[in-house]
Amino acid sequence: MCELCRNSLTTLSRRRVMLGAGALLAASALPFARARADQPALQGPPPNAISPDAALERLMQGNGRYAGGTSECKDFSAGRAERVLAQYPIAAVLSCSDSRVAPELAFDQGPGDVFVVRVAGNFVNEDGLASLEYAVKMLGVPLMMVLGHSNCGAVSAAIKLVMERAELPGHLPELIDSIKPAVIAAHARHPGDLLAAAIEENVKINVKRMYDDVPILSEALAAKKIAVVGGVYDLATGRVGLL
Repeated sequence: MCELCRNSLTTLSRRRVMLGAGALLAASALPFARARADQPALQGPPPNAISPDAALERLMQGNGRYAGGTSECKDFSAGRAERVLAQYPIAAVLSCSDSRVAPELAFDQGPGDVFVVRVAGNFVNEDGLASLEYAVKMLGVPLMMVLGHSNCGAVSAAIKLVMERAELPGHLPELIDSIKPAVIAAHARHPGDLLAAAIEENVKINVKRMYDDVPILSEALAAKKIAVVGGVYDLATGRVGLL
């Protein structure tokens, strides 16, 4: 823990304990007015009942703090008791499994703020779609993001498979097959940097797959209850560029 965080937490710990206890008691006293499949009802709108634009703005402001080295100090134990009963994420992020990419950190969000689906190459499969549908239908997420990243190893492997007919062991060919369409589409444009172009194309293709998902995501999009965006995380700078 940084010295700033330690000092801040020491100063605020007693206040946070009192506020947290008060909030927990108040929450436990509320009548159940609204129910979802996996969490208790609330009186009034849930904390994530915000517009897709507001959710995106919150993420991008957080990314600005993260990239600038000014991430907010967080006490990750605060609110733990409330999160036992419910979660109200403001965004669902389809991210690569790359260990250098952590959406919660990149967007400077706390526990319960981001619902993350991760797979090497950040592509949508049936299980991923089901998870995203769950986030929208059951958790009320207003925003979904497909988050690629620079120097993606999965996309690089897909390029080798397409361009050099490389052979991969185990189940890797099945994974790479899901990324090949992006490589083929990017190569058709004859870009100067095929890897960067394929990474962006992969994000765009999977954004479209969310739009095409029926009935849950497509209906929510048509009703403007949610939005879907794509972005690429730069490993060198920590910044997310929206596509």
